[in-house]
Amino acid sequence: MDGTGHGGRVGLHGRMHSRPPRWETARKQVDLMIATSKLSGIITGFFAATLVSTSVWAQAGPKPKEPLTISVIDVAGDLQVSQPAIENFRKAYPDLVSRFVFTKATAPELAGKLKAQQDAGRVDIDFVLTGNDALAAGMDQVWLEVLPKYKDRLPDLEKLYLPGAYAMQKMARGQAFVIDWYPSGPLLEYAPDRVKDLPDTAEGLLAWCKKHPGKFMYARPSNSGPGRTFVMGLPYLLGDKDPQDPVNGWDKTWAYLHDLDSCIDYYPAGTTATMKELGEGSRDMIATTTGWDINPRYLGIVPDEFKVATLKGFHWVGDANYMAIPKGVAPEKVDVLLQLISYLLKPEQQAYMYDHGYMYPGPAIHNVPIEMAPRESQETIRKFGRPEYQEMIANNPVEPPLDAKPIVAMFDKWDRDIGGAKAKK
Repeated sequence: MDGTGHGGRVGLHGRMHSRPPRWETARKQVDLMIATSKLSGIITGFFAATLVSTSVWAQAGPKPKEPLTISVIDVAGDLQVSQPAIENFRKAYPDLVSRFVFTKATAPELAGKLKAQQDAGRVDIDFVLTGNDALAAGMDQVWLEVLPKYKDRLPDLEKLYLPGAYAMQKMARGQAFVIDWYPSGPLLEYAPDRVKDLPDTAEGLLAWCKKHPGKFMYARPSNSGPGRTFVMGLPYLLGDKDPQDPVNGWDKTWAYLHDLDSCIDYYPAGTTATMKELGEGSRDMIATTTGWDINPRYLGIVPDEFKVATLKGFHWVGDANYMAIPKGVAPEKVDVLLQLISYLLKPEQQAYMYDHGYMYPGPAIHNVPIEMAPRESQETIRKFGRPEYQEMIANNPVEPPLDAKPIVAMFDKWDRDIGGAKAKK
């Protein structure tokens, strides 16, 4: 495979980007998680789980008069990762939950849907699984502010989370909770039999796209983790003024995206379409992440022999999915949902976050080695994971994604100035 980071701490224009200490620590934590040996992982996981369970967990809340039906909406594709752990809660606490009702939707539509329900006084969505896209769109409007009001009902998050996950937790401003986290991307995934002139710089990718029009693709950032990670990673690759300010600090990035648009046919509404088109042969190269590399190859959507690469100056841009409670949910349900959040952050349930690589590695908390994961998850990572990921995580900076207001501004500007006219709904 081409690209294990290319030395990646200096941008293409020679500008050194600072690395906040918490993200340096996050990189080391992920590296440690992946590298843990089987025996030491089992021992560490057992004692860590015992320690966590006695040191950071809050007391359970009151029980409802009768078991509740809880409606869950997923706008991040997270149910494929977390649904087994959510169902475990129902099995463990049948006196709290009789059943979960699961639905799915797209991220851009969620905030408006919740606001309409809240304005009408009829909220029928109890629990939300979301990326930072829909979370940001509804920030300070549709989400219940859980912290600090219910602090005593939840674990000590700073002690519990990996540093990278805790950095993203702070972005949620007490209105949501990280359920899984990963360094993410941006990565390029390509068909090696069709790509013989693999680019290794951002300028090279642009030239390749123009030479092979219609053969590169990324999805609309507001509804695609790889899409927004690709866009958020460009300021580091291009040496832009301020990677955290898409309005005033991305002159090179917006110019690049505008130029790149000239050789892109259209922008799918979600990531799955890019994977299918890569696998079927209509595209030769797409934007991806660690999870979106591993999981579609496991599912057979993308051939196993396809490769990933990075560009010179590469920085990881972390990503996470969150759990949130909308405003307007009945108090007795809020009590149960707080217990659900706490439950899903226990090591035994976090081990499910390895899944089949969708958020690789996946767990958001300390001391959850892969040996704690279900056997089928371990087999998936063994077969479809890439040994070079450990080195790539170890040798390249891990940066935070854009905060709530900047990411909404980025989505709006991209839709308005770059791809809105060519984005499929």
